[in-house]
Amino acid sequence: MDLALLYSGGKDSSLAALVLDGFYDVRLVTAHFDVTDDHEHARRAAAALGLPFETHELDRDVAAEAVGTMREDGYPRNGIQWVHEHALEEVAALDVDAVADGTRRDDRVPSVSRAFAQSLEDRHEVDYIAPLSGFGRNAVDRLVEETLDVESGPSEEIPKADYEGELRELLRAEGGEEAVVDVFPAHEQTYVRGTLD
Repeated sequence: MDLALLYSGGKDSSLAALVLDGFYDVRLVTAHFDVTDDHEHARRAAAALGLPFETHELDRDVAAEAVGTMREDGYPRNGIQWVHEHALEEVAALDVDAVADGTRRDDRVPSVSRAFAQSLEDRHEVDYIAPLSGFGRNAVDRLVEETLDVESGPSEEIPKADYEGELRELLRAEGGEEAVVDVFPAHEQTYVRGTLD
């Protein structure tokens, strides 16, 4: 069965890929707006995991709406949630049997509600799978520590291919570095360099 997993090159989506690889033909898909070449970071991480990789370009209007929401809110949650749901919709429309992501039980954003997951499945005739949804952050961190070679650090310094990098760039283009600082709190990111075995 073919499964497309939204992939950033970080620890959560990488661990999700490894969990699902024994059951599905996993294809790692980085959804992006073609604002930056950050998707190349995910391509390298996917190669290190030995899994097929592709990119999927998203509608730029969605990015503009997300940036507007984030500036209005003063925080990124609703904008990133909007982008994640759009990305799931796009990937579910590909010729696959299932779609997945690396969301965890205690993630604040992005998250996928039961209603959205069921609607996605019904409308696209796919299974939605969140293999880490029963795991809290500490459990994921322990599994990652045993399995993956991970680089971590401040978000603006770590190579990544999640939505944040491109949204930061669009915010910067609209309002300068101050707009980015106003919306995004300081936080840690991860990037997977490969497996430990």
